[in-house]
Amino acid sequence: QVQLVESGGGVVQAGGSLRLSCSHSGRTFSTATMGWFRQAPGKEREFVSAISFFDDDITEYGDSVKGRFTISRDNAKSTVYLQMNSLKSEDTAVYYCAATQRFAGAEVDPQRYDVWGQGTQVTVSS
Repeated sequence: QVQLVESGGGVVQAGGSLRLSCSHSGRTFSTATMGWFRQAPGKEREFVSAISFFDDDITEYGDSVKGRFTISRDNAKSTVYLQMNSLKSEDTAVYYCAATQRFAGAEVDPQRYDVWGQGTQVTVSS
């Protein structure tokens, strides 16, 4: 059973940066599409970013984070990262990592993901 564990969340001032990490426990990481989603209190879950497992690492970003966040993966470490720069108060949320092996592209639909982490809190103070 694959498990995902997020880390790197915390409190940061507006304009600052954080890097989230998601560790994948299985031996199938290299063939898994990985995604990041977030959910703020009282709001629906929102797509943040995703990365395929193809050699050219196809990526997708939500409109609200384009140009500020960067997703990457290290197959040797079975870890996916989310570098978050120029953070804003509206980025405050619980960030979740997700994995799927059913779809090969950088998937934006949360229904296409099969395994989820427990989440890590990111709080941006203004």
